[in-house]
Amino acid sequence: MEHDRKRTRAWVLHPDIKSEQARRDPAAALEEAVSLAKALPDLDVIGSQVVRLPKAQPGMLFGSGKIEELAQQLKGDEIELVLIDGPVTPVQQRNLEKAWKVKILDRTGLILEIFSDRARTREGVLQVEMAALSYQRTRLVRAWTHLERQRGGLGFVGGPGETQIEADRRAIDDQLVRLRRQLEKVVKTRTLHRAARAKVPYPIVALVGYTNAGKSTLFNRLTGADVMAKDMLFATLDPTMRRVELVDGPEIILSDTVGFISDLPTELVASFRATLEEVLAADVILHVRDISHEETVTQSEDVHAILNSLGVDENRTMIEVWNKIDQLDPDERDARRDRAAREEGIHAISAITGEGLQGLLDEIALHLQGKRFEETLELAFSQGRARAWLFEQDVVQSEEQGENGFSVTVHWTEKQKAQFKKL
Repeated sequence: MEHDRKRTRAWVLHPDIKSEQARRDPAAALEEAVSLAKALPDLDVIGSQVVRLPKAQPGMLFGSGKIEELAQQLKGDEIELVLIDGPVTPVQQRNLEKAWKVKILDRTGLILEIFSDRARTREGVLQVEMAALSYQRTRLVRAWTHLERQRGGLGFVGGPGETQIEADRRAIDDQLVRLRRQLEKVVKTRTLHRAARAKVPYPIVALVGYTNAGKSTLFNRLTGADVMAKDMLFATLDPTMRRVELVDGPEIILSDTVGFISDLPTELVASFRATLEEVLAADVILHVRDISHEETVTQSEDVHAILNSLGVDENRTMIEVWNKIDQLDPDERDARRDRAAREEGIHAISAITGEGLQGLLDEIALHLQGKRFEETLELAFSQGRARAWLFEQDVVQSEEQGENGFSVTVHWTEKQKAQFKKL
């Protein structure tokens, strides 16, 4: 997308449908939808509202009175694009576009737009194109609009309508096959890279979390990297990996991943599996939560649901990172700190101020290496190779030379002790 293009005036609607009991608060859902819209550089969000509905109308989604009322509102504000935060059928989309004389984008369409704007790697770009084509394939009903002018009918029965749609479908299917082949090549190359990386003895620590939880800010803080860390949904789409050396611990590869989101359209869950494959290979998963967000619990449930659907097993080491505690009021902050201190596997931190990061890094090192303890070893002069190994492992605290050899004090893990015994 060119960023100097004229900005499009947009309006965001969140349909709150009574017959579908939502588990999310409509106001919070609307706020998230507005953040999604603002993530696109060339949209100006002029206004937004929750529209309460007893039930969704099959042809128009909204009732006729509401459609008329919104038509006046949109015309008055010179709106060009309406974003509807939810699924909109092809027929509803076509009818609403006619009634309001604006372009309509549903939640899936909007997320696809953001994804195509953000994807950076070859794989990311291919994934987005495939998801967009699958989505378009279901929208081919819109081909009827150009037929109405030709022959007055709707093109439902025979005639040029059907052949046009069939031809469009075939073209899309051919394109999908081509993209799938390209993607297989790219994925094969990545599998080779991953196999090469598996030979590197660095454990992988993957950051996961709801979008906007502060993963990229934490990633930047820990790696000194400058990954795009904006207060914006889906700021990261392609896995970003950096090497980090833990103090008193091993070197690790830290991986930042795409943010999760509730009701992620199925086309996209499938197409972004690959960007989350790093999580499947991770030794430790850090689940970063924006603990200051009013829907932090719901967001956490969404993340767990997606991890389960990816096949991340329950036994994988997962540390919960309660980020943004600097944004809580003092009482709440103290309460969260106390609870994190009491419960295992939880760390209350601020990626912005750096509070709590050392404790988090210590726990990562502990999971990867096990607990360290001190021990004194007596080595004969002939055990030069074993002594050299201890120095290579950087576990020697002090050493004294005696008549028969060396007295070496080490600070090590059970794993290192076992490796030493094999020597």
